[in-house]
Amino acid sequence: MRSDKLPEVLPGHIAFIMDGNGRWAKKRLLPRKAGHREGVKTMRKIVNACFDIGMRYVTVFAFSTENKNRPEDEVNSLFALMQEYFTEFLGEMLDNGIRITVMGDISYFPESLRNIISEAVASSKECTRGTLNIALNYGARDEMLRAVNAAVDGGKHITADELSSLLYTSDIPDPDLIVRTGGESRLSNFMLYQCAYSELIFTKILWPDLDIKKLYEILNEYAMRDRRFGKIKS
Repeated sequence: MRSDKLPEVLPGHIAFIMDGNGRWAKKRLLPRKAGHREGVKTMRKIVNACFDIGMRYVTVFAFSTENKNRPEDEVNSLFALMQEYFTEFLGEMLDNGIRITVMGDISYFPESLRNIISEAVASSKECTRGTLNIALNYGARDEMLRAVNAAVDGGKHITADELSSLLYTSDIPDPDLIVRTGGESRLSNFMLYQCAYSELIFTKILWPDLDIKKLYEILNEYAMRDRRFGKIKS
């Protein structure tokens, strides 16, 4: 199958660990914030492409709990960038019938940014064309601790279904495919519970350089995987 041709088998839910913005900028002797700005443009392009070709769920890892440990000026520039782009981008998602959900503790963000995010979530809750799930101040370990503590506080007996219902993704299917750009081959505290049977694809391409052609190559690689979910091959 040609790598630039869309395969018949697509993931219902694709998740992206968008890595490499800083290195993209460094290679071009630009400040890191320039890489983050380019990364937001790529996110917009790739997310729209995923929905246009028929995927129902897209998750993007936009800001991790560990990102708070970066230099203060870089964190502040990320806040400013999100505030600048999210109004237009999330408005575009709403116009296109895409529901916005968030996983993570957004109380960490400035009030103005929290308001933009909360308004997008509330305004899009009836949208049915697809779901964009944005990981903001998110870490999988924190997510699981939050779920367990909620169960303890509610006096609930933990089962797999009960735990799943307490995660941020309670109404979203587990990702079929997780893609990490930037050359690192690890999940970095991302959807550790939900990824039990996800296919993983790691690419050396830096996130700002990911284009539609490479997206199709990734989807073709996914289509060739034999997903057995622990069963033997028939």
